[in-house]
Amino acid sequence: QVQLVESGGGLVQAGGSLRLSCKVSGMIFSLYTMSWYRQAPGKQRELVAEITVSGATNYADPVKGRFTISRDNAKNTVYLEMNSLKPEDTAVYYCKALYSPQRSYWGQGTQVTVSS
Repeated sequence: QVQLVESGGGLVQAGGSLRLSCKVSGMIFSLYTMSWYRQAPGKQRELVAEITVSGATNYADPVKGRFTISRDNAKNTVYLEMNSLKPEDTAVYYCKALYSPQRSYWGQGTQVTVSS
């Protein structure tokens, strides 16, 4: 079955960096648009960044210039490099794989906490 497993979250001070990874299995990774979402307590889940099958990227305004999404199709993995972290980046970060509106999958999430 399809599995998305995130890792790399943790506690970091403001201004620090983290690198999230999402390892995918059970599907043809290269055919999926991959995204990172986040959900802070009491807030809706929001798109952070996405990367298409061709490698085109898109970022939410709050993270532009600080976060970088990338993918390694040989390793079935998508990454989110997060720099200059702020307390408002604190959230559970989720990986999503999208093939079509009828075929998408989510990971279980990884906690990122940024202390001030």
